[in-house]
Amino acid sequence: MATSKVTYLGELRTSSIHINSGSEIISDAPLDNNGKGEAFSPTDTVANALASCMFTVMGIKANEMNVDFSGSTAEVTKVMGTDPRRITEIHVTFQMNLNADDKTKTILERTAMTCPVFYSLHPDIKKEIVFNWK
Repeated sequence: MATSKVTYLGELRTSSIHINSGSEIISDAPLDNNGKGEAFSPTDTVANALASCMFTVMGIKANEMNVDFSGSTAEVTKVMGTDPRRITEIHVTFQMNLNADDKTKTILERTAMTCPVFYSLHPDIKKEIVFNWK
């Protein structure tokens, strides 16, 4: 079964519908690549997926540990390269909303680095990950 259905809307914009939930993501080409920059670009979505995936696997582990880090945030910065145009770096800075001991911090940080998106990204993409704890 398909995961999603993507429709080209014209003017360098797409609509992606998640088959199971009906949830929609709009993408737009960025300003520096002939677009309007009015929504996440496809490469923005890839970079954002890294932080989202890391939070997800940390959340699974945190639930097993009876730890709650709700309200934590991550700031994502994507760096683009040329020849060919591609993502060259993704920087993720986590602000963890949790007073945790060193063992818990280590477990959650190591868990984050095992997320499927992290492993799926090309090894040439530099991934700079920073955790700031309460």
